[in-house]
Amino acid sequence: MTRTLYDLCGRDERLRFSPYCWRVRMALAHKGLVYNTIAWRFEDKQALAFADYDKVPVLCDGDQVITDSFKIMRYLDKAYPDAPVLGEGTAYQRALFFKYYVERSVTPSLFRSVALDLLAAIHPDDRDYFRKTREARFGARLEEVHNPEQGKQQLYQVLAPVREQLHGSPFLDGETPSGIDYLLFGSMMWTHTVSLEPLTEPDDPVSEWFTRMLDAHNGIARQAITIRDLN
Repeated sequence: MTRTLYDLCGRDERLRFSPYCWRVRMALAHKGLVYNTIAWRFEDKQALAFADYDKVPVLCDGDQVITDSFKIMRYLDKAYPDAPVLGEGTAYQRALFFKYYVERSVTPSLFRSVALDLLAAIHPDDRDYFRKTREARFGARLEEVHNPEQGKQQLYQVLAPVREQLHGSPFLDGETPSGIDYLLFGSMMWTHTVSLEPLTEPDDPVSEWFTRMLDAHNGIARQAITIRDLN
């Protein structure tokens, strides 16, 4: 069966930085599933017309077309029940809560830290679209939103429960990484690929966890092209 993941790319087609696509890439690796990727850009809406969707990730698994990163993770658990990612019952509800936590608390702090880095990383033809949509979302110019020091301080505060969890286990889901880890890692990988500055201190448990995540699943994330490789 052929699997294809439509994956956001930047100014270089090898630069893949979408937090939501990274969730799916890690979930696919967790399941041991082979797949191909197709590079996609913000303005290339027509390429996703078949999915009746206008953003990535989009996963094509045989004749199945699944959109939205969390729904894709859920689909993978249903279609390939070995090595659950999100799980069922209370485990699934916990993962859903954590999804909201990452998207409502962690991601805004990260965006404030790297707003202009993201603008520089995306394809030049996508920059007007990116600026227009993000400035509408935040109600301010990107230059006003971009405040790395404030973003880093906010991030440290919102990651407090994560830090406490990591004092007791190497990964958020226990001894090995799983869905909760991938939800947060996707967003952290987003900034790791586009920024030259670390967002956590080296001795922070979150930084140590991130290093372990880079090495997970034969180091697929560590092998990813980042902005540091292109400068």
